[in-house]
Amino acid sequence: MIKVAILGGSGYTAVELMKVLLRHPQAEIVAVTSRQDEAVADLHPSLFRRLDMRCEPFDVDRLLKLGVQCVFGCLPHGASREVVGPLLNRGMRVIDLSADYRLRDPNVYAQWYGESHNDLAYLAQAVYGLPELYGSEIANAQLVANPGCYPQTAILGLAPLVAGHHIELKSIIVDSKSGVSGGGRTPKLSFHFPECNENFSAYNVGKHRHTPEIEQALSDVAGEPVEVIFTPHLVPMDRGIFSTIYAVPRRQFTESQLLELYRHYFEHAPFVRIRESLPATKDTTGTNFLDIAIRMVRSRIVVLACEDNLVRGASGVAVQNFNRMYGFDEKTALL
Repeated sequence: MIKVAILGGSGYTAVELMKVLLRHPQAEIVAVTSRQDEAVADLHPSLFRRLDMRCEPFDVDRLLKLGVQCVFGCLPHGASREVVGPLLNRGMRVIDLSADYRLRDPNVYAQWYGESHNDLAYLAQAVYGLPELYGSEIANAQLVANPGCYPQTAILGLAPLVAGHHIELKSIIVDSKSGVSGGGRTPKLSFHFPECNENFSAYNVGKHRHTPEIEQALSDVAGEPVEVIFTPHLVPMDRGIFSTIYAVPRRQFTESQLLELYRHYFEHAPFVRIRESLPATKDTTGTNFLDIAIRMVRSRIVVLACEDNLVRGASGVAVQNFNRMYGFDEKTALL
């Protein structure tokens, strides 16, 4: 049994993570930290009589005394950098759900996040936590940088095409939509019901921080630089991400050829479903599946990918990484 702690227990990703871990036969939640001194079930009533525990302040020594072996960080970027080092120094493994350790180049981090990275030693050691691409590295990692929600649909939606250099690598357009929960639980004006209901809007056009994350992973797959134009949109629904991706092929394909290409590439990926029919966000709600369909339209490849942003987009893939780190079946607690 692996004893785990969850940092930042008040948010949406934390409650989804707790729900998954409570089903895990080899994980025991022994601590939940938060600045809010409340019972976990008061913060998240869905956990009433399921997790009888109070949130407590972050204290490395306290976690060590409890025998914590693995820590899930559900803190905002910036805050994670302050706690990851002390945890790793005490021998705990960390799965960080913030953006702090996703970008390998600190200069790229500073450019997109507007601040310097102050933990360069552990940044260099972090493994990007996308199991379908970095699974063998994740298994031995001490620090896993859980991927962002949007990037997973883009990276996995494009990986088979990029791996075979089947498309122009600087002609990619990723048009994505997310439910309101993607913005977190902290109140913001744009997520206020009268603002987002009956409304549809783009945001951070050309400057969204997930852009370099997408490009970094796809460049790894391609073995050379990849560029994308990524545009996110806010959709008035609770949860879900849907990305429509456009690429210029280097040769002509039939849809059946593309389908076979994707099926072969993901044949050992239990949570990537390649579909002949068009996917929809409700098909993946509450699951760790990422659904992909491919079409040819006027000599262009159109990839359609969707997921639940809170499960596959965050907490579910974190547990998928946890399973790989500790040698459990990758599907444990997720199916």
